[in-house]
Amino acid sequence: MDLRVLILLSFLCVQIRAESRTGSILFLDSPSHRFILSRSSDVAVESDSMVLSDVAAAVSVLLGFAPPPSLSADSSSKLNEVLLPNPFDRPRAVLMLEIKGIEDSQQLVDYLDNAQIGSVFRSKVLIDSSNADIQLPDENDVSVVSLDEPLGFDCDAACTDKELHDLASWMGGSYLSDAFETSNGELSVPLTTVSSLKLHMSKNADREFIMSLLSLIHNVRWAMEMHEDFSGSTHSPAELMTGCFTGIKALQEQYGPDGITQQGLELFFTTLSKLFKSLQTSYKGQIVGVFSFGGKYDPESSSLLNVNFTSQSSSRSLKEVAGSTNSTTTSEVQLVRWSLAWITGIIFLISTLLGVHFLLNMPLTRDTLLYSNVKLD
Repeated sequence: MDLRVLILLSFLCVQIRAESRTGSILFLDSPSHRFILSRSSDVAVESDSMVLSDVAAAVSVLLGFAPPPSLSADSSSKLNEVLLPNPFDRPRAVLMLEIKGIEDSQQLVDYLDNAQIGSVFRSKVLIDSSNADIQLPDENDVSVVSLDEPLGFDCDAACTDKELHDLASWMGGSYLSDAFETSNGELSVPLTTVSSLKLHMSKNADREFIMSLLSLIHNVRWAMEMHEDFSGSTHSPAELMTGCFTGIKALQEQYGPDGITQQGLELFFTTLSKLFKSLQTSYKGQIVGVFSFGGKYDPESSSLLNVNFTSQSSSRSLKEVAGSTNSTTTSEVQLVRWSLAWITGIIFLISTLLGVHFLLNMPLTRDTLLYSNVKLD
């Protein structure tokens, strides 16, 4: 009997380990305006860890909203370790990107440190079989831009070629179009590790990686245009850019972890740093980047964090439905309301006049109850 129990417990432990894994989370702050606590990159993140609900609550707080009421005390202490303790100073803009195909965020941390973009907070994330939801209020209070949207149905082959030429020019490289078929050329981008990275649009993995980059650039620039529109209007909602980048995973499945995959990773880091610098300029430092890495056993289907809108409770109001009451009842209700309003107003007016009268005629001696000590003996 004891042997059976031991076998059952061992099986449950193996199943729990199979369903859970360890990822990492990276918060990128602006150097001009700090919202995240500073932390050295060489700190052993193995000693500290977060769960997905902690990350979701941190994103909600960064957007300027209160964390969910179900947040535990341990999770609240984790937020105090990540966020600066100033509830009146939040960026209200977050770039949240899940990066698949990378097991560890240390490579991105090293690149950001060398680029000197901003301060970085890095931590382990315990990931179970279920994802977490970012609880946000009504959609009118938050502008959510998906970074996974394709270039659009109106972007034909000629438009894609133009985007490819713009990407090559932005990276200091070149794009050679195919004379016989559009959107089938070769993209060449200079890197620091090698002379240049050459990607061919005719190869499926290369094309998926390049199109993922183009989609990310296009949607981030679209979010910046929306921010400019919000800045010129009276309504200024919180802004969340969320997406999942799968281009690295496509290269990894085709070429393995080294070689072209590492070169594509450097190109992605360069693109991401350029985009975040543009966001810092557009948002005047009022933005925080949140980058999540799912670890080795990265699922194909769902994202780690989802956005969930909670319905706001509307204020109760008295409303008469046509046909439900007769005109006599409606007039009586209106009479009662007007009578209560006038009586309340008259009482407030008399109280105000009496208070002003007694204040003006109050004696100026110091032996009143206002200045004397009350003795209870």
